[in-house]
Amino acid sequence: MTAEYKYRPRIADRILERKLKGKGAVLIEGAKWCGKTTTAEQQAKSILYMSESGKIEQNIQLASLNPNLLLKGDNPRLVDEWQIAPQLWDSIRFESDHRHKVGLFILTGSSVPPDMSKIIHSGTGRFAWLRMRPMSLWESGESSGDVSLESIFDGNHNISGLTNIELERMAFITCRGGWPLAIDMEDDIALDQAFDYIDAVENRDIQRVDGIARDPSRVHRLLRAYARHQGAQVTNPSIREDLINNEGESFDVDTVASYIKALKNIFVIEDVEAWNPNLRSKTAIRTSDTRYFTDPSIATAALGIGPNDLIADLNTFGLIFETLCIRDLRTYAEALNGGVYHYRDKNGLECDAVIHLRDGRYGLIEIKLGGEKLINEGAATLKELSDKIDTSKMKNPSFMMVVTATGNYAFRRADGVLVVPISCLKD
Repeated sequence: MTAEYKYRPRIADRILERKLKGKGAVLIEGAKWCGKTTTAEQQAKSILYMSESGKIEQNIQLASLNPNLLLKGDNPRLVDEWQIAPQLWDSIRFESDHRHKVGLFILTGSSVPPDMSKIIHSGTGRFAWLRMRPMSLWESGESSGDVSLESIFDGNHNISGLTNIELERMAFITCRGGWPLAIDMEDDIALDQAFDYIDAVENRDIQRVDGIARDPSRVHRLLRAYARHQGAQVTNPSIREDLINNEGESFDVDTVASYIKALKNIFVIEDVEAWNPNLRSKTAIRTSDTRYFTDPSIATAALGIGPNDLIADLNTFGLIFETLCIRDLRTYAEALNGGVYHYRDKNGLECDAVIHLRDGRYGLIEIKLGGEKLINEGAATLKELSDKIDTSKMKNPSFMMVVTATGNYAFRRADGVLVVPISCLKD
């Protein structure tokens, strides 16, 4: 039986609506297949598909010769895959300036334009940006939503929640990923989608992003190496060593950097920046980014593994589950005007995720598969970091939370640390 696609509301719906009220144009960026166009279509009043079959060359020519013709239509007008003709950027900026209105255009893009030389204006003051990712568990209907991140930030820590997602199902969800079209497919068909995604990345998307020809087999080996370092702060030379030792691949460091940059430009990779709080001591904080894919299924597909493999190797499962949680936490945080960061100092104290809001509030999060021992370890780490923060210079953390894959309940421990299955959480 073929799955019939139905639109599931996205957190980005609300963010897009808000941003359209404040800017002339909103640019939605993110990986292919994550739902950008479909989300934009819900609010657009007219649509220009730049990549429509048979019209690509015509659209590119019109973008140079008569861009106003492409921009005619009811507003908001959606310009899908705008990066095909980057010169449209300045035309949209001009229209936004001279019409003196907001909510005129929605742009979507699955890659950064390879040639920015044709863009004169940065878009500051006229454009807003919105990053979309594959679906969080709340969006895919696999989180009960009993625990609201916003409510916790507002001080409501007497949480309770219930989930029926067991470890085996979480392994499947991790391998399937949050690709909207996969959510309602039969399980075995749904698992194919991430493999199809990386096939497209290796054979087409990475070739087009900057015009540099890359051997798909080398791209695949780099993806495998990156998958082995999910949640780690490793350097490009370290990834090169991994490629030599595990793949027999003789990349040089500059080539590794080039491939990683290309993968970032098509939103396959989305690393996490380091968090730099005020501490009581002079402990040196590590500032390297932490390596992540935009969706956990990219890692499992690159490694050629499935749900049963994760259950058989809980260490690997834990690392890739972290990627799933970072994806969801980023989506929820951005709905609250916040971002997700990572903390690690020279003494090895590490916090998997710090959600820091625009108003200065922040929460500390450790990610564990589950079980009393791991939850206790996570809680101890959170309390140790909290004790190091200089609260005369910044706020106390709004909460400390251990996010888990297993465990049917969300609850507040006696020490104040929250324990929340990811399948109970929402924004």
